[in-house]
Amino acid sequence: MPDPISWQLALPYLVAALLFGYLLGSIPFGLVVTRLAGLGDVRKIGSGNIGATNVLRTGNKKLAALTLLGDAFKGTVAVLLAGFYGPDQAVAAGLGAFLGHLFPVWLGFRGGKGVATYLGVLIGIAWPGAVIFAVVWLTVAFITRYSSLSALVAAVAVPVGLYLLDYVQAAELFVLMSVIVFIKHRTNISRLMSGTETRIGGKG
Repeated sequence: MPDPISWQLALPYLVAALLFGYLLGSIPFGLVVTRLAGLGDVRKIGSGNIGATNVLRTGNKKLAALTLLGDAFKGTVAVLLAGFYGPDQAVAAGLGAFLGHLFPVWLGFRGGKGVATYLGVLIGIAWPGAVIFAVVWLTVAFITRYSSLSALVAAVAVPVGLYLLDYVQAAELFVLMSVIVFIKHRTNISRLMSGTETRIGGKG
């Protein structure tokens, strides 16, 4: 059983790591890059999302790739920097970055769906899990051409894979994050079930 005094001493550092991760994660790269490119507000097209999939609907693959890298990178950076202070701080910062992307204070707490940042956090905490994610995502995407379905299947595979590889703390974190991914994709799930979900490369 953890020493309550130790937890009391560690709590401020965990909160600081969580807030640091949140601020880093709340940077809306999709919105920034599309505005800098003169394409306006990406929230006014397609799904209204600020993530790479919606940025791709502008027709600019380079901006979509840049958004994907930026959203993933902020999760990885949060984990690695906080990790200098310990693994618990790395986990807290990773969760903070993920939540920051989903609920950025600068955008009225209306952010993206978190898949790229999920992957970035995964790279920083347990890179074999990122390999699992990538393989599953690419396989499902190749077969179905549904980005949302690929992300959902990968989000199920990751915690299971982490447990099997004995990354127990990381697996527990990603169980929580995967549940949130499913909640954020509830409209996509409805469209998948009704057969109206947009495929990769499609419009709308």
